[in-house]
Amino acid sequence: MLKRTTGRLLLSLLVITGLAGTSNVNSLSKEERKYALGLMKETYKEVLKSVKGLSEEQLSFKAAPDKWSVKDCIYHIAATEKGLWGMLEGIMKSPANPEKRTEIKMTDEQLVNMIKDRSAKFKTSEPFEPKNTGYKSIDDALADFKMTRTAHIKYMKTSTEDMRNHVAQMPLGSLDAYQLYIFIAAHSNRHTQQMNEVKTSAGFPVK
Repeated sequence: MLKRTTGRLLLSLLVITGLAGTSNVNSLSKEERKYALGLMKETYKEVLKSVKGLSEEQLSFKAAPDKWSVKDCIYHIAATEKGLWGMLEGIMKSPANPEKRTEIKMTDEQLVNMIKDRSAKFKTSEPFEPKNTGYKSIDDALADFKMTRTAHIKYMKTSTEDMRNHVAQMPLGSLDAYQLYIFIAAHSNRHTQQMNEVKTSAGFPVK
């Protein structure tokens, strides 16, 4: 009798505190979590590797006046990382809308490949232009990037939220929250490629 009463009290407590119910029913699969974490970790390392050991002259070099420097790319990556995460948090705070899943037209792989494809050009939103990010040095931008990316990796490791059934309309079409998460990783890869292009440009300073 005591065990039954204790069990009922515990169940009631879990329901009241939101720890019982279906929190894990629609959580991500192991494969989805592994894929997203792999992208986040790999692209994180790529960004840091691309700027390692570069001089101030190299960081500031532009192949043409209207082109971005390596430093510009880092400013943009760091600012966009925070901006997109704010959007993701907003999506997750909105009610789940699984009926909207039929509006999603891209697979995860198609989305990632499209963002990584440097032959397709996209216009950067004004707040994410390097000059508008508010960063004063590459060290500040990198510190911000490291902090936010570490938090994003931790989120994927620990979250049981239903990311697939929170769908939002984006400029690229309808995406679920999981797809926006992997979009963030693919975006940093896109601009890592851009940084590598800068470093192979004619006139890039030699140490």
